[in-house]
Amino acid sequence: MIHKFTFKSFLALLLFLSVSVFNKTIAQPNGEALFKANCAQCHSTGDNKIIGPGLKDIHKRQKEAWLIPWIKNSAAVIKSGDAYAVKIFEEYNKTAMPAFVSLKDDEIKAILTYIKEDAAKAPVKGPDILQPEAGPTADDGFPWLLLIVVATLITVYSVLSRAKKGLERVVRQREGTPEPIVLKGSAGRKHWIREHKKLIALLLIVGAAWSSYEGWYALASIGISQDYQPDQPIKFSHALHAGQNGINCQYCHSGAGKSKNAGIPSPNLCMNCHKYVQQGPKYGTVEIDKIYASIGWDKTKGAYTGKTQPIEWIKIHNLPDFAYFNHSQHVTVGKVECQTCHGPVQEMEVVKQFSPLTMGWCIQCHRDTEVKMEGNEYYTKLHEQLKEKYGKDAKITVEKIGGLECARCHY
Repeated sequence: MIHKFTFKSFLALLLFLSVSVFNKTIAQPNGEALFKANCAQCHSTGDNKIIGPGLKDIHKRQKEAWLIPWIKNSAAVIKSGDAYAVKIFEEYNKTAMPAFVSLKDDEIKAILTYIKEDAAKAPVKGPDILQPEAGPTADDGFPWLLLIVVATLITVYSVLSRAKKGLERVVRQREGTPEPIVLKGSAGRKHWIREHKKLIALLLIVGAAWSSYEGWYALASIGISQDYQPDQPIKFSHALHAGQNGINCQYCHSGAGKSKNAGIPSPNLCMNCHKYVQQGPKYGTVEIDKIYASIGWDKTKGAYTGKTQPIEWIKIHNLPDFAYFNHSQHVTVGKVECQTCHGPVQEMEVVKQFSPLTMGWCIQCHRDTEVKMEGNEYYTKLHEQLKEKYGKDAKITVEKIGGLECARCHY
């Protein structure tokens, strides 16, 4: 009776701890992932400013009770007349932070904890959000804690099982009971399974739950290439051209304001400057000579040779075929800054995909972004209609002009 109670108690303990730890692993918000998905477009965890201020020591500037409503809906906090909120609003040219009402309190707390921990690490070169991940960690989605707990419990079970068999053998010897027949091979395995149905069921439940969890996130990550940063055939520094030299994005990517695609500039455009600038500050003549070779320019004679070869640039941002995106609609009509989607390109030595470019990310932007209608004849009549529908002072977002309709992006 004692042995049966011990065995059943152990099974109950195994089930309770496994499910508890597994639930904790699933439910525990991942502060790093939440920060990169919602905050990294505008903020760093250090001191450096991107679009918004750096968030280092944010927990020292304001209490958590103030930060949570601010992150969820900064406009409401500003409207309430809070002095610190109004000061930030004025400091950043009266541009309110997008609302994140979908974030739960514990998710915001996880983000704040990640900011505090990440800022405490040793500083790295450049904005910390641009640094590549070092590899698997305890927060990479794999339930390491669950694995350790299950392995420990299996070890304990093995020890208790041997002890139980030893005690049963002693009792049989005292009572003169014959030893049971031990089945081997497939018959022994079938017998063991029949005698341990509860344990088998428990392992199947835990395995199915873990497989579902891992499978869900594996499938959810398909097609997401955030942080993709390939080496290009010519080392072109956006930090030098767009940042240090202040070249406007549309000077090279002129299609962004006029058509669906931003386009890759032709080497002819490069020659507007590099016919005269023949040596760079970092790579000397090596990379510029590649431009000359592609367009057939003899710099010693100052003339074209007629021998050209294409530059095989590697595409970084690649939307699926079933998703329609028009650059001019966003850049010219919507007045959206390039950095909103592409991140601080002016700081990137090697360009990478900054945003996840998922449907959820686009939808959230349409919910948060206010349409710039004033002075735009395209929206004059529509603006009057929307003011009648939503009120004179209502914030007209892209969502309110049909920006969440499926056919806008899928047709």
